[in-house]
Amino acid sequence: MSGLVKDNVFGSSGTVAAAAGGLSWDTAVVTGSTVTVEAANGYFINTTSNACTITLPSSAEAGDQIILIDYARTWGDNAITIDSNGLNFQGEADTFTVDYDTAGQSINLVYADSTNGWIPTSDIANALEPVAPSTQKAIFAFGTTGTGGSVAGRISLSNLVNSSGVVASDVTGVGTARYVLEAAGYGTDKAIFAFGHTTGKVSLSNLVSNSGVVASDTTGVGTARSSLAAATYGTDKAIFAYGLTSGNVSLSNLVSSSGVVASDVSGVGTARRFLSATGYGTGKAIFAYGYDGSNHVSMSNLVNTSGVIGSDVTGVGTAREQPGSARYGSSGQAIFAYGSDSDDPYVLSMSNLVTSSGVIGSDVSGVGTARGNISASSYGGDKAIFAYGGNPAVSISNLVNSSGVVGSDVSGVGTDRYYASSAGFSLSS
Repeated sequence: MSGLVKDNVFGSSGTVAAAAGGLSWDTAVVTGSTVTVEAANGYFINTTSNACTITLPSSAEAGDQIILIDYARTWGDNAITIDSNGLNFQGEADTFTVDYDTAGQSINLVYADSTNGWIPTSDIANALEPVAPSTQKAIFAFGTTGTGGSVAGRISLSNLVNSSGVVASDVTGVGTARYVLEAAGYGTDKAIFAFGHTTGKVSLSNLVSNSGVVASDTTGVGTARSSLAAATYGTDKAIFAYGLTSGNVSLSNLVSSSGVVASDVSGVGTARRFLSATGYGTGKAIFAYGYDGSNHVSMSNLVNTSGVIGSDVTGVGTAREQPGSARYGSSGQAIFAYGSDSDDPYVLSMSNLVTSSGVIGSDVSGVGTARGNISASSYGGDKAIFAYGGNPAVSISNLVNSSGVVGSDVSGVGTDRYYASSAGFSLSS
Protein backbone atom coordinates (compact mmCIF):
# COMPACT_ATOMS: atom_id res chain seq x y z
CA MET A 1 0.00 0.00 0.00
CA SER A 2 1.27 3.47 -0.88
CA GLY A 3 0.16 6.97 -0.03
CA LEU A 4 -0.96 8.61 3.21
CA VAL A 5 -3.42 7.00 5.60
CA LYS A 6 -6.61 9.03 6.20
CA ASP A 7 -7.62 10.16 9.68
CA ASN A 8 -10.63 7.90 9.15
CA VAL A 9 -8.46 4.81 8.76
CA PHE A 10 -11.25 2.29 8.33
CA GLY A 11 -13.35 2.31 5.20
CA SER A 12 -16.87 0.91 5.07
CA SER A 13 -15.37 -2.51 4.42
CA GLY A 14 -13.44 -2.41 7.72
CA THR A 15 -10.07 -2.33 5.99
CA VAL A 16 -7.46 0.39 6.11
CA ALA A 17 -8.19 2.99 3.42
CA ALA A 18 -5.19 4.35 1.55
CA ALA A 19 -5.28 7.87 0.11
CA ALA A 20 -2.98 9.57 -2.33
CA GLY A 21 -0.96 12.52 -1.08
CA GLY A 22 -3.44 15.21 -2.25
CA LEU A 23 -6.34 15.35 -4.67
CA SER A 24 -6.18 14.13 -8.24
CA TRP A 25 -7.07 16.89 -10.68
CA ASP A 26 -9.09 16.21 -13.81
CA THR A 27 -7.04 18.06 -16.44
CA ALA A 28 -9.91 17.95 -18.96
CA VAL A 29 -11.78 21.19 -18.37
CA VAL A 30 -15.53 20.57 -17.97
CA THR A 31 -17.52 22.52 -20.60
CA GLY A 32 -20.71 20.47 -20.82
CA SER A 33 -24.08 21.20 -19.25
CA THR A 34 -23.79 18.17 -16.93
CA VAL A 35 -20.96 16.28 -15.24
CA THR A 36 -20.77 13.54 -12.59
CA VAL A 37 -17.83 13.98 -10.22
CA GLU A 38 -15.97 11.61 -7.89
CA ALA A 39 -14.47 11.96 -4.44
CA ALA A 40 -10.75 12.76 -4.09
CA ASN A 41 -10.83 14.78 -7.31
CA GLY A 42 -10.70 18.42 -8.32
CA TYR A 43 -12.48 19.82 -11.39
CA PHE A 44 -12.19 22.96 -13.50
CA ILE A 45 -15.73 23.97 -14.53
CA ASN A 46 -16.00 26.31 -17.54
CA THR A 47 -19.50 27.80 -17.96
CA THR A 48 -18.62 30.27 -20.72
CA SER A 49 -21.21 28.80 -23.09
CA ASN A 50 -23.77 27.27 -20.72
CA ALA A 51 -24.74 26.58 -17.12
CA CYS A 52 -23.64 23.25 -15.63
CA THR A 53 -25.31 20.75 -13.28
CA ILE A 54 -22.76 18.86 -11.17
CA THR A 55 -23.85 15.51 -9.77
CA LEU A 56 -22.02 14.37 -6.62
CA PRO A 57 -21.38 10.69 -5.77
CA SER A 58 -24.41 8.72 -4.55
CA SER A 59 -22.43 7.34 -1.61
CA ALA A 60 -19.63 8.87 0.45
CA GLU A 61 -17.53 8.42 3.59
CA ALA A 62 -16.49 10.96 6.20
CA GLY A 63 -13.54 12.94 4.89
CA ASP A 64 -14.29 12.46 1.19
CA GLN A 65 -13.37 15.65 -0.62
CA ILE A 66 -14.21 17.31 -3.97
CA ILE A 67 -13.05 20.72 -5.23
CA LEU A 68 -14.79 22.72 -7.98
CA ILE A 69 -13.18 25.81 -9.55
CA ASP A 70 -14.62 28.51 -11.81
CA TYR A 71 -12.20 28.02 -14.71
CA ALA A 72 -13.12 31.11 -16.77
CA ARG A 73 -14.70 33.36 -14.12
CA THR A 74 -18.10 32.88 -15.76
CA TRP A 75 -20.24 31.41 -12.98
CA GLY A 76 -21.66 34.91 -12.56
CA ASP A 77 -23.10 34.62 -16.08
CA ASN A 78 -23.87 30.87 -16.17
CA ALA A 79 -24.18 29.39 -12.68
CA ILE A 80 -23.44 25.85 -11.57
CA THR A 81 -26.09 23.74 -9.82
CA ILE A 82 -25.02 20.97 -7.43
CA ASP A 83 -27.09 17.79 -7.36
CA SER A 84 -26.14 15.97 -4.14
CA ASN A 85 -27.55 12.75 -5.59
CA GLY A 86 -29.61 11.56 -2.63
CA LEU A 87 -27.22 12.71 0.10
CA ASN A 88 -27.66 15.75 2.29
CA PHE A 89 -25.91 19.02 1.50
CA GLN A 90 -25.01 21.18 4.51
CA GLY A 91 -27.75 19.51 6.54
CA GLU A 92 -30.47 19.92 3.91
CA ALA A 93 -32.12 17.16 1.91
CA ASP A 94 -31.36 16.60 -1.76
CA THR A 95 -34.69 18.23 -2.65
CA PHE A 96 -33.10 21.66 -2.05
CA THR A 97 -31.49 23.48 -4.99
CA VAL A 98 -27.85 24.46 -4.52
CA ASP A 99 -26.57 27.11 -6.93
CA TYR A 100 -23.27 28.95 -7.09
CA ASP A 101 -23.32 32.08 -9.24
CA THR A 102 -20.32 34.20 -8.24
CA ALA A 103 -17.52 34.71 -10.76
CA GLY A 104 -14.14 33.42 -9.65
CA GLN A 105 -15.52 31.04 -7.03
CA SER A 106 -13.83 27.86 -5.83
CA ILE A 107 -15.73 25.32 -3.70
CA ASN A 108 -14.10 22.79 -1.36
CA LEU A 109 -16.67 20.12 -0.46
CA VAL A 110 -16.02 17.62 2.37
CA TYR A 111 -18.43 14.84 3.34
CA ALA A 112 -19.21 14.72 7.08
CA ASP A 113 -21.96 12.19 7.82
CA SER A 114 -25.53 11.26 6.90
CA THR A 115 -26.90 14.16 8.96
CA ASN A 116 -24.99 17.04 7.41
CA GLY A 117 -23.80 15.33 4.23
CA TRP A 118 -21.53 17.44 2.03
CA ILE A 119 -20.25 20.60 3.71
CA PRO A 120 -18.52 23.45 1.83
CA THR A 121 -15.41 24.14 3.91
CA SER A 122 -14.82 27.13 1.65
CA ASP A 123 -17.05 28.58 -1.03
CA ILE A 124 -15.89 32.14 -1.50
CA ALA A 125 -14.64 33.96 -4.58
CA ASN A 126 -11.03 33.14 -5.36
CA ALA A 127 -10.25 36.84 -5.74
CA LEU A 128 -11.99 40.15 -6.16
CA GLU A 129 -13.81 40.62 -9.44
CA PRO A 130 -11.57 42.29 -12.05
CA VAL A 131 -12.38 45.99 -12.03
CA ALA A 132 -12.50 47.98 -15.23
CA PRO A 133 -9.75 50.64 -15.15
CA SER A 134 -10.91 54.22 -14.89
CA THR A 135 -10.81 55.86 -18.30
CA GLN A 136 -9.64 59.45 -17.93
CA LYS A 137 -9.72 60.91 -21.44
CA ALA A 138 -11.81 60.54 -24.57
CA ILE A 139 -11.49 61.00 -28.32
CA PHE A 140 -14.14 61.92 -30.90
CA ALA A 141 -13.17 61.30 -34.54
CA PHE A 142 -14.38 61.01 -38.15
CA GLY A 143 -17.96 61.81 -39.18
CA THR A 144 -19.57 64.00 -41.81
CA THR A 145 -20.32 67.70 -42.02
CA GLY A 146 -23.21 66.90 -44.35
CA THR A 147 -21.89 69.48 -46.84
CA GLY A 148 -22.73 68.34 -50.36
CA GLY A 149 -24.36 65.23 -48.93
CA SER A 150 -23.04 62.88 -46.24
CA VAL A 151 -20.52 61.14 -48.51
CA ALA A 152 -19.05 64.38 -49.86
CA GLY A 153 -18.83 65.86 -46.36
CA ARG A 154 -16.99 62.98 -44.67
CA ILE A 155 -13.95 64.00 -42.61
CA SER A 156 -10.99 62.40 -40.84
CA LEU A 157 -10.31 64.89 -38.03
CA SER A 158 -10.35 64.15 -34.29
CA ASN A 159 -10.86 66.02 -31.02
CA LEU A 160 -9.40 64.95 -27.68
CA VAL A 161 -11.27 65.38 -24.40
CA ASN A 162 -9.24 65.87 -21.21
CA SER A 163 -10.01 64.42 -17.78
CA SER A 164 -12.08 67.52 -16.95
CA GLY A 165 -14.36 67.09 -19.97
CA VAL A 166 -12.90 69.92 -22.04
CA VAL A 167 -12.96 69.22 -25.79
CA ALA A 168 -9.81 70.31 -27.65
CA SER A 169 -9.51 71.82 -31.11
CA ASP A 170 -9.46 69.77 -34.32
CA VAL A 171 -6.56 67.45 -35.17
CA THR A 172 -6.44 66.48 -38.86
CA GLY A 173 -5.18 63.39 -40.63
CA VAL A 174 -6.54 60.40 -38.74
CA GLY A 175 -6.90 57.80 -41.49
CA THR A 176 -9.45 57.41 -44.26
CA ALA A 177 -12.28 59.93 -43.99
CA ARG A 178 -15.55 58.14 -43.22
CA TYR A 179 -18.71 58.23 -41.16
CA VAL A 180 -21.23 55.86 -39.47
CA LEU A 181 -18.28 53.91 -38.03
CA GLU A 182 -17.82 52.90 -34.39
CA ALA A 183 -15.18 52.95 -31.65
CA ALA A 184 -14.40 51.33 -28.29
CA GLY A 185 -11.64 51.16 -25.73
CA TYR A 186 -9.29 48.17 -25.62
CA GLY A 187 -6.07 47.16 -23.82
CA THR A 188 -7.18 49.17 -20.73
CA ASP A 189 -5.83 52.51 -22.03
CA LYS A 190 -6.18 52.54 -25.83
CA ALA A 191 -9.00 52.76 -28.37
CA ILE A 192 -9.98 51.46 -31.80
CA PHE A 193 -12.14 52.97 -34.58
CA ALA A 194 -13.44 50.51 -37.18
CA PHE A 195 -15.79 49.93 -40.13
CA GLY A 196 -17.88 52.78 -41.57
CA HIS A 197 -18.78 54.30 -44.94
CA THR A 198 -16.57 56.15 -47.43
CA THR A 199 -18.08 55.87 -50.91
CA GLY A 200 -19.18 52.40 -49.80
CA LYS A 201 -19.01 50.14 -46.73
CA VAL A 202 -15.47 49.46 -45.45
CA SER A 203 -13.82 47.05 -43.01
CA LEU A 204 -10.72 49.03 -42.06
CA SER A 205 -9.71 50.04 -38.54
CA ASN A 206 -7.50 52.62 -36.81
CA LEU A 207 -5.85 52.08 -33.43
CA VAL A 208 -5.49 54.95 -30.95
CA SER A 209 -2.50 55.05 -28.57
CA ASN A 210 -2.76 55.93 -24.89
CA SER A 211 -1.64 59.42 -25.91
CA GLY A 212 -4.62 59.84 -28.23
CA VAL A 213 -2.68 59.47 -31.48
CA VAL A 214 -4.71 57.82 -34.25
CA ALA A 215 -2.73 55.34 -36.36
CA SER A 216 -2.95 54.67 -40.08
CA ASP A 217 -5.52 52.33 -41.61
CA THR A 218 -5.49 48.58 -40.99
CA THR A 219 -7.53 46.59 -43.50
CA GLY A 220 -9.39 43.30 -43.22
CA VAL A 221 -11.41 43.45 -40.02
CA GLY A 222 -14.45 41.34 -40.90
CA THR A 223 -17.45 42.02 -43.12
CA ALA A 224 -17.49 45.60 -44.43
CA ARG A 225 -20.42 47.47 -42.88
CA SER A 226 -21.61 50.72 -41.36
CA SER A 227 -24.11 51.98 -38.79
CA LEU A 228 -23.01 49.43 -36.16
CA ALA A 229 -22.15 49.76 -32.46
CA ALA A 230 -19.16 48.88 -30.27
CA ALA A 231 -18.22 48.62 -26.59
CA THR A 232 -15.46 47.53 -24.25
CA TYR A 233 -15.93 44.20 -22.43
CA GLY A 234 -13.84 42.05 -20.11
CA THR A 235 -11.93 45.19 -18.94
CA ASP A 236 -9.43 45.14 -21.85
CA LYS A 237 -11.18 43.86 -24.98
CA ALA A 238 -13.80 45.24 -27.36
CA ILE A 239 -16.73 44.04 -29.44
CA PHE A 240 -18.23 45.46 -32.67
CA ALA A 241 -21.69 44.16 -33.59
CA TYR A 242 -24.75 44.57 -35.83
CA GLY A 243 -24.87 47.20 -38.60
CA LEU A 244 -25.68 47.56 -42.28
CA THR A 245 -24.25 45.83 -45.35
CA SER A 246 -26.80 45.58 -48.16
CA GLY A 247 -29.28 44.99 -45.35
CA ASN A 248 -29.24 44.79 -41.56
CA VAL A 249 -26.93 42.16 -40.04
CA SER A 250 -26.51 40.61 -36.60
CA LEU A 251 -22.89 39.51 -36.76
CA SER A 252 -20.16 40.57 -34.33
CA ASN A 253 -16.37 40.85 -34.21
CA LEU A 254 -14.30 40.58 -31.02
CA VAL A 255 -11.18 42.69 -30.53
CA SER A 256 -8.29 41.29 -28.48
CA SER A 257 -6.40 43.16 -25.76
CA SER A 258 -3.79 43.86 -28.46
CA GLY A 259 -6.29 45.51 -30.79
CA VAL A 260 -6.60 42.63 -33.27
CA VAL A 261 -10.07 42.32 -34.79
CA ALA A 262 -11.29 38.71 -35.13
CA SER A 263 -13.40 37.13 -37.84
CA ASP A 264 -17.19 37.36 -37.96
CA VAL A 265 -19.43 35.63 -35.40
CA SER A 266 -23.04 35.28 -36.54
CA GLY A 267 -26.34 35.08 -34.68
CA VAL A 268 -26.30 37.81 -32.05
CA GLY A 269 -29.96 38.80 -31.74
CA THR A 270 -32.24 40.82 -34.01
CA ALA A 271 -30.41 42.28 -37.03
CA ARG A 272 -30.49 46.06 -36.88
CA ARG A 273 -28.56 49.27 -37.52
CA PHE A 274 -28.20 52.69 -35.89
CA LEU A 275 -28.07 51.21 -32.38
CA SER A 276 -25.62 52.07 -29.59
CA ALA A 277 -23.48 50.14 -27.10
CA THR A 278 -21.50 50.70 -23.93
CA GLY A 279 -19.80 48.81 -21.14
CA TYR A 280 -21.53 48.33 -17.78
CA GLY A 281 -21.01 46.43 -14.54
CA THR A 282 -17.75 44.53 -14.27
CA GLY A 283 -16.46 43.56 -17.69
CA LYS A 284 -19.86 43.39 -19.40
CA ALA A 285 -21.47 45.37 -22.23
CA ILE A 286 -24.93 46.23 -23.55
CA PHE A 287 -26.25 46.93 -27.07
CA ALA A 288 -29.61 48.72 -27.28
CA TYR A 289 -32.13 50.48 -29.52
CA GLY A 290 -31.75 50.78 -33.31
CA TYR A 291 -33.72 50.31 -36.52
CA ASP A 292 -34.62 46.82 -37.80
CA GLY A 293 -35.48 47.89 -41.35
CA SER A 294 -39.15 48.45 -40.61
CA ASN A 295 -39.39 49.92 -37.12
CA HIS A 296 -37.40 51.64 -34.44
CA VAL A 297 -36.85 49.24 -31.55
CA SER A 298 -36.25 49.44 -27.82
CA MET A 299 -34.70 46.02 -27.33
CA SER A 300 -31.31 45.38 -25.78
CA ASN A 301 -28.73 42.57 -25.76
CA LEU A 302 -26.34 41.96 -22.88
CA VAL A 303 -22.75 40.83 -23.46
CA ASN A 304 -21.01 38.71 -20.82
CA THR A 305 -17.38 38.92 -19.73
CA SER A 306 -16.36 36.48 -22.47
CA GLY A 307 -17.89 38.57 -25.28
CA VAL A 308 -20.95 36.35 -25.81
CA ILE A 309 -24.05 38.33 -26.81
CA GLY A 310 -27.32 37.31 -25.17
CA SER A 311 -30.80 37.09 -26.66
CA ASP A 312 -33.11 40.08 -27.12
CA VAL A 313 -34.56 41.83 -24.08
CA THR A 314 -37.58 44.03 -24.82
CA GLY A 315 -39.00 47.13 -23.16
CA VAL A 316 -36.09 49.49 -22.52
CA GLY A 317 -37.66 52.92 -22.96
CA THR A 318 -38.76 54.81 -26.08
CA ALA A 319 -37.94 52.97 -29.31
CA ARG A 320 -35.41 54.97 -31.29
CA GLU A 321 -32.28 55.00 -33.42
CA GLN A 322 -28.92 56.80 -33.31
CA PRO A 323 -28.62 57.49 -29.56
CA GLY A 324 -25.25 57.72 -27.82
CA SER A 325 -24.16 55.74 -24.77
CA ALA A 326 -21.36 55.59 -22.21
CA ARG A 327 -20.38 54.34 -18.75
CA TYR A 328 -20.52 56.66 -15.75
CA GLY A 329 -20.33 56.40 -11.96
CA SER A 330 -18.15 54.27 -9.72
CA SER A 331 -20.34 51.16 -9.69
CA GLY A 332 -20.56 50.26 -13.37
CA GLN A 333 -23.63 52.26 -14.42
CA ALA A 334 -24.26 53.48 -17.98
CA ILE A 335 -26.45 55.93 -19.85
CA PHE A 336 -28.18 56.02 -23.27
CA ALA A 337 -29.33 59.46 -24.46
CA TYR A 338 -30.71 61.41 -27.42
CA GLY A 339 -31.64 59.80 -30.75
CA SER A 340 -34.46 59.89 -33.28
CA ASP A 341 -37.78 58.04 -33.28
CA SER A 342 -38.93 58.73 -36.85
CA ASP A 343 -37.53 59.36 -40.31
CA ASP A 344 -38.56 63.04 -40.30
CA PRO A 345 -36.34 63.09 -38.20
CA TYR A 346 -38.06 63.70 -34.89
CA VAL A 347 -35.11 64.09 -32.55
CA LEU A 348 -35.13 63.41 -28.82
CA SER A 349 -33.42 64.77 -25.74
CA MET A 350 -34.36 62.00 -23.33
CA SER A 351 -31.99 59.65 -21.52
CA ASN A 352 -32.15 56.21 -19.91
CA LEU A 353 -29.89 55.10 -17.08
CA VAL A 354 -28.54 51.53 -16.91
CA THR A 355 -27.85 49.83 -13.60
CA SER A 356 -24.69 47.86 -12.86
CA SER A 357 -26.79 44.74 -13.53
CA GLY A 358 -27.66 45.84 -17.08
CA VAL A 359 -31.24 46.93 -16.41
CA ILE A 360 -32.31 49.97 -18.44
CA GLY A 361 -34.46 52.51 -16.61
CA SER A 362 -37.44 54.51 -17.83
CA ASP A 363 -37.14 57.69 -19.90
CA VAL A 364 -35.76 60.85 -18.33
CA SER A 365 -36.55 64.01 -20.31
CA GLY A 366 -34.77 67.33 -20.73
CA VAL A 367 -31.10 66.61 -21.35
CA GLY A 368 -30.02 69.46 -23.63
CA THR A 369 -30.61 70.10 -27.32
CA ALA A 370 -32.57 67.30 -28.97
CA ARG A 371 -30.51 65.55 -31.67
CA GLY A 372 -29.66 62.21 -33.22
CA ASN A 373 -26.53 60.85 -34.92
CA ILE A 374 -24.66 61.57 -31.67
CA SER A 375 -21.68 59.94 -29.97
CA ALA A 376 -20.60 59.55 -26.34
CA SER A 377 -17.72 58.37 -24.18
CA SER A 378 -16.71 58.06 -20.56
CA TYR A 379 -14.02 60.37 -19.15
CA GLY A 380 -12.58 61.50 -15.82
CA GLY A 381 -12.94 58.09 -14.20
CA ASP A 382 -16.67 58.28 -13.43
CA LYS A 383 -18.27 60.74 -15.84
CA ALA A 384 -19.42 60.82 -19.48
CA ILE A 385 -19.69 63.24 -22.39
CA PHE A 386 -22.12 63.39 -25.35
CA ALA A 387 -21.00 65.50 -28.31
CA TYR A 388 -21.71 66.47 -31.92
CA GLY A 389 -24.68 64.96 -33.74
CA GLY A 390 -27.75 66.49 -35.31
CA ASN A 391 -28.71 66.87 -38.95
CA PRO A 392 -27.75 69.60 -39.77
CA ALA A 393 -24.50 69.06 -37.89
CA VAL A 394 -23.69 70.69 -34.55
CA SER A 395 -20.62 70.94 -32.33
CA ILE A 396 -22.24 71.16 -28.89
CA SER A 397 -21.49 68.80 -26.03
CA ASN A 398 -23.19 67.76 -22.78
CA LEU A 399 -21.35 66.49 -19.72
CA VAL A 400 -22.80 63.75 -17.50
CA ASN A 401 -21.83 63.77 -13.83
CA SER A 402 -21.06 60.76 -11.64
CA SER A 403 -24.76 60.49 -10.72
CA GLY A 404 -25.92 60.24 -14.34
CA VAL A 405 -27.31 63.77 -14.60
CA VAL A 406 -26.86 65.29 -18.07
CA GLY A 407 -25.70 68.92 -18.08
CA SER A 408 -26.74 71.81 -20.29
CA ASP A 409 -25.24 72.46 -23.74
CA VAL A 410 -21.62 73.51 -24.09
CA SER A 411 -20.88 75.11 -27.46
CA GLY A 412 -17.73 75.35 -29.57
CA VAL A 413 -16.18 71.89 -29.52
CA GLY A 414 -14.56 71.70 -32.95
CA THR A 415 -15.97 71.24 -36.44
CA ASP A 416 -19.73 70.78 -36.66
CA ARG A 417 -20.45 67.19 -37.66
CA TYR A 418 -22.58 64.12 -37.09
CA TYR A 419 -22.15 60.34 -37.51
CA ALA A 420 -18.81 60.63 -35.68
CA SER A 421 -17.67 58.07 -33.12
CA SER A 422 -15.84 58.18 -29.79
CA ALA A 423 -14.08 56.09 -27.15
CA GLY A 424 -12.24 56.46 -23.89
CA PHE A 425 -8.48 56.12 -23.61
CA SER A 426 -5.65 56.74 -21.11
CA LEU A 427 -5.53 55.84 -17.42
CA SER A 428 -3.61 59.03 -16.66
CA SER A 429 -5.35 62.31 -16.00
